[in-house]
Amino acid sequence: MKKKDSLVEKERNRQDLGFGTKMTDRQTRLITGSGQFNVKRVGQSFEAWLNLYNRLITVHWGTFILLVLLVYLMLNLVFAGLYYLIGVEHLVGVDMTNTHSQFWDAFFFSAQSLTTVGYGRIAPVGFAASFIAGIEALSGLMMFAIITGLLYGRFSRPNPRILFSRNAIIAPYLDTNAFMFRMVNEKSNQIINLSVSLVFSKVEEKNGVRNRQYYALTLERSKVNFFPTNWTIVHAITEDSPLYGETAESLAEADAEFMIATEGIDDTFADAVHKRHSYFNDELVWGAKFKPMLENNGDESYILDLRKIHDFDKVALNP
Repeated sequence: MKKKDSLVEKERNRQDLGFGTKMTDRQTRLITGSGQFNVKRVGQSFEAWLNLYNRLITVHWGTFILLVLLVYLMLNLVFAGLYYLIGVEHLVGVDMTNTHSQFWDAFFFSAQSLTTVGYGRIAPVGFAASFIAGIEALSGLMMFAIITGLLYGRFSRPNPRILFSRNAIIAPYLDTNAFMFRMVNEKSNQIINLSVSLVFSKVEEKNGVRNRQYYALTLERSKVNFFPTNWTIVHAITEDSPLYGETAESLAEADAEFMIATEGIDDTFADAVHKRHSYFNDELVWGAKFKPMLENNGDESYILDLRKIHDFDKVALNP
């Protein structure tokens, strides 16, 4: 019974994070630099793979606008083709003397019907043309309702722009050394009650079996109420730290990765925001110190230069 209890307690205390212990491929990080999980799914159903709403909400603005224009153009081309197929003589107002312009008259009539503008120069005559125009008007209402919902979703979705320093560093700290990285809110809005967690992951070999292990790193400060300037996250490398005794070579050999998760409240949307980041072992600089980003410009205010977030000086580490 005692042995069973000890196994349960050991399993309960084992750090995992949800990645499992089998991700041991060399030079393959768990979280990409953009904060996405480095996992590609295969064997999905088409619906799960498409995930249309999520794609349209998260896609880049330029791509979203291009997709809207393409859908609008394709719908007009389809309905213009239908009008042309049944005969443009069923559209009163089309210039029947000019063959070249007949299709374009049908196209722009389609655009007017789709948007319910209806300038009145061209009108459908007969059941077939009127039926197609009715279906197109309904399609236009549905399309613009969907686009309006997507626009609202895109504008109302909190999108944190937390910048992380390009490199994490090992820097002198008090009478020891510390693992540090720096982050800052790029936007002018405020993030409050921001918390940070840091997990150190590496591959360990025991009895000839390679498994990935995870260690939560204790931070000098893991939460701040306000985040108006930059914040340097510090983990002191003391004797009880999982990083104690590690070197650049040992971290590279163990495919070490430092995974960061942040969570706070965006005061504009009053909603929770999340941001993930990761530093691979080759993004760690040994013997460095971040340069200041904050300055007083002399007119009772402070200047935060975001361009300096990556800047550091080389320094000697504590023995």
